[in-house]
Amino acid sequence: MSEIYDDKVTRNIKPDWLKIRLHHDDGYADVARIVEKHTLHTICESGRCPNKAECWSKRTATFMILGDVCTRSCRFCATASGRPLPPDKGEPQGVADSIRLMGLKHAVITSVTRDDLPDGGASHWAETIRAVRNTNPNTTIEVLIPDFDGQGKWIDTVLDANPDIVGHNIETVERLTPLVRSRAQYRTSLHTLRYMADRGALTKSGLMLGLGENETEIMRTLDDLAEAGCRIVTMGQYLRPTLKHYPVAEYVTPEKFAEYRDRALAKGFAYVASAPLVRSSYLAEEALKACGEI
Repeated sequence: MSEIYDDKVTRNIKPDWLKIRLHHDDGYADVARIVEKHTLHTICESGRCPNKAECWSKRTATFMILGDVCTRSCRFCATASGRPLPPDKGEPQGVADSIRLMGLKHAVITSVTRDDLPDGGASHWAETIRAVRNTNPNTTIEVLIPDFDGQGKWIDTVLDANPDIVGHNIETVERLTPLVRSRAQYRTSLHTLRYMADRGALTKSGLMLGLGENETEIMRTLDDLAEAGCRIVTMGQYLRPTLKHYPVAEYVTPEKFAEYRDRALAKGFAYVASAPLVRSSYLAEEALKACGEI
């Protein structure tokens, strides 16, 4: 994408509530060593997550499988896009071994989107979930998957491996979806979530705020997610990775995020995390506890 966006909000100093306290202790060093040793990819790094230091210090990380190059080029995402390498056949066991070394009670796994693969990478997903389960029988598993173009047979491949939580992010409101997502469609994401919920999966989705959406659109999106059977929702502030990415329209206040959390809970969601620095996998195990699964 050659166009470089510029906007007053991004140039300004971010508000105090977006300032991050770094945690570089022994836990952080241990996670960094394990990630490097097993040549793992994490969304913490590729997605420039603001919570990386905190989470790694707590000896947790969100693993990203199927490489670190995505076949899509969404305008909000810092992950590299282009032509990926073939899947690493040793990756499922490498992720499983790393989870064991970290002693994780709850593991979160995501991936780049692989439209280049015949099944969108679903079989690799299933192999990874099974490897994690076999190596770590007491660890709960949360996955954050692509939409698989809404193909039920590919989604089934992932669900048949029995993850504990299956997430797919709606990302933004319907009006803004064509502006910030490349191939993904709002209705396809809803279909994917509904399909998984109809199969009995505990489903989760995430929403970025500050892209230019309005309050009515946020509430409509939450209604759509609830209607699709989604039980867990996260809402966090969109932070622009570079000037080549979509501009920030607004920094939403912590008070407003708290209000949206209360309104979402009133719509019947089992768990809602809503704050400026919340991301899909932040304190993910709390959602499972709230849903009575652990």
